[in-house]
Amino acid sequence: MTEWKDFSALVEMTDVDMFTWNKLKRPIVGLSPMADFTDTPFCLISKKLGAPLVYREMVSADALVRLNEKTLGMAKFHKDERPVIQQIFGSDPDRMAEAARIIEGRFKPDGIDINMGCPAHKIVKGFHGASLMKNSDLAANIIRSVKNAVSIPVSVKTRLGWKDDRDILEFVKVLEDAGADLIAIHGRTKEQAYSGVANWDRVGEARKNVKVPVLVNGDIVSVETAKDALARSNADGMLIARGALGNPWIFQRILSGLETGKDPGAPTMEERLNVIREHARLQVKHHGEKGLVQLRKHFPWYFKGIKGTRALRADLVQVSTLEDLEEVLNKI
Repeated sequence: MTEWKDFSALVEMTDVDMFTWNKLKRPIVGLSPMADFTDTPFCLISKKLGAPLVYREMVSADALVRLNEKTLGMAKFHKDERPVIQQIFGSDPDRMAEAARIIEGRFKPDGIDINMGCPAHKIVKGFHGASLMKNSDLAANIIRSVKNAVSIPVSVKTRLGWKDDRDILEFVKVLEDAGADLIAIHGRTKEQAYSGVANWDRVGEARKNVKVPVLVNGDIVSVETAKDALARSNADGMLIARGALGNPWIFQRILSGLETGKDPGAPTMEERLNVIREHARLQVKHHGEKGLVQLRKHFPWYFKGIKGTRALRADLVQVSTLEDLEEVLNKI
């Protein structure tokens, strides 16, 4: 890999050209927000390896309004992550608006995304995330409040429904009418969570009901699935979530596959190890030495499906320092 820049300085107040979704080349290809995964180090890795767009992991509106130091720290980003979309979650329109205002004022991301799709119990029990699909009026009020609070685009990431995957057909109209500038749809219901198969055809049915851009999400893990998802959904682009974990090369592979019809193929082991090393260095630079403990959840993904690496994966989830990591990688 080429030499990395110094990513130690995170931006807060940086003036940028106004971002609009129409400025992005079609099909849009981006890194989907994933709690505990899409932080600055992983977003920088993904950008370096071809991601045209990244979403940052969701942050709590309630915590932002309280000016919680940890939550504010999660919302900081490096300029090389742009265009970057910050996702927020909450259920109170006024607090969501104030949180969005704080995010824009302090950090100036390129857009705000509202989480209306997370199925995790700790999120939905507070009527956040996917729960908002059960209350269209509240969902619409949140969008309108956030839109009135910021000058940057406001998008929504949601699912097909709570139980019924046909709920999205009317729900997208509510989101558009309330002012959403873009809608990303995970092709599963809340009850499915991450089980079963993403229904890209249903996303396509919802796509017909709105004029704003729509992104398809779920089960996009290769050039072939990317092409299939786009063809069946007729979406304006896609967000890639778990398909990018341990596999940030997926972006350049999909872009090449869509543009030229040729997949450059999987990375060599040397390329894989170099990216792991860079990811670890960025993690320490951003989070301190303790960052490697947080990075342990990424390590198994980097070797998923590679034969003969079971013992290696077990060793990697024990590393605490860069020296530990190098010692394990040198065994290969």
